Amino acid sequence: MTGSGRVGVGVIGAGVISGTYLDNLTAFPDVEVLFVADLDVDRARAQADKYGVPGSGTTEELLAQDGIEIVVNLTIPAVHVEVAMLALAAGKNVWSEKPIALDRESGAALLQEAAARGLRVATAPDTFLGAGLQAGKRIIDAGGIGAPLTALALFQASGPEAWHPAPDFLYAKGAGPLFDMGPYYVTALVQNLGPVARVSATASTSRATRVIGSGPRAGEEFPVEVPTHVSALLEFESGASAQAVFSFQSSVRRTGFVEIAGTTGTVVLPDPNAFDGDVAVWRDGVEEAEITRTVSDTGRGTGVVDLARAIRGGVAERASGQQAYHVLDVMASIIEAAERGEWVAVQSTMPLAEALPDGWDPREATL
Repeated sequence: MTGSGRVGVGVIGAGVISGTYLDNLTAFPDVEVLFVADLDVDRARAQADKYGVPGSGTTEELLAQDGIEIVVNLTIPAVHVEVAMLALAAGKNVWSEKPIALDRESGAALLQEAAARGLRVATAPDTFLGAGLQAGKRIIDAGGIGAPLTALALFQASGPEAWHPAPDFLYAKGAGPLFDMGPYYVTALVQNLGPVARVSATASTSRATRVIGSGPRAGEEFPVEVPTHVSALLEFESGASAQAVFSFQSSVRRTGFVEIAGTTGTVVLPDPNAFDGDVAVWRDGVEEAEITRTVSDTGRGTGVVDLARAIRGGVAERASGQQAYHVLDVMASIIEAAERGEWVAVQSTMPLAEALPDGWDPREATL
């Protein structure tokens, strides 16, 4: 067990997503946000003032704060590992936005550094800790569909450039529909089916360039550097399998769909990019009348609370770096399988976390 009482938190990165995190973290009693840092110190100060955070400034100033035990890393994916390494060197645990890294080598180096220092790296997505996906997991764990055998996951859209004012990074190396949205869907799959053993895949790119459709850069053309459609077949260590589609080139929108079929029934999970939603169970082609409906007033940052409580309790956090690395390894293997036209073995594995206790609440004061 490390320390006692509330856990001090510092946030690095004061961009758009920081508002969602700060909305929640400043309302969760088990953590205390002490500092906001950003390359743009004025932006950091504005966020700190807005949310009543006492300190703001540079990353170096944040890392010098003795009271901060967890650094919440909300920087761009390209520097996730660099910033996390700085936090570890300063003796801080890390919560990182997804992905944990852009490649296996840097992700493995990060986890090795954390282990050597006796610190923790936990990583988004934490949506699987929400009431919706947890309700589905409890049904599956209790044998509600028998032994899970197969799954289907779908994310299909025409692409974010129509509405996003600066979408080019979503089509750059390390992004695309697989690396942008895949972490939510693959995490939901491995949470219920366990680690992936091998994958096969196909991929395509519909256009070499895209055009920004809104905002001050509307009409600007930018290059596409990654596949914009990936179809994958995943085989799990348990023997179960899943089909998954991640696409930015479908005119028909199908998102938020994860279905897991077992020996006695099928469960349809809510959107893995959300914290609540309906969970439906089907048997013999008929949807059961009793649908589990979940509503959550929490969101991103829930995993930070789980990490804080795990640090205080000396137990493993659920959104672990090991899980995030396995999800990264699965996605990298999918790309390699598509390029090589053959099955690719996934070298990493991960522990399967137990479902949260019914009624677990990040808004409850426990520390």
